[in-house]
Amino acid sequence: MKVSVWDTYVDREDGLTMHFDILVPETEDNPEQVFAFGDAYLKQKPFATGKISTKECAFCHIEKASPGVTFDIQNKGYSIIEMKNCG
Repeated sequence: MKVSVWDTYVDREDGLTMHFDILVPETEDNPEQVFAFGDAYLKQKPFATGKISTKECAFCHIEKASPGVTFDIQNKGYSIIEMKNCG
């Protein structure tokens, strides 16, 4: 499976900036849907964050999905790769 990678930065209430990727099926090109997936991920966090928009989240590239990412997408529609200040 090929996936679109959306590079995402979101400010946290404590002043830190989260950096994570939202991975969706290659055919998903609706930014609003990608933002909705990102919002669902952020709601699981124990801290408040800013909103996701085109300023914070942009299509980056397409890559081949790992088995774990494929599993997530088949079950939730998206996958997240956390990179910085996500915990």
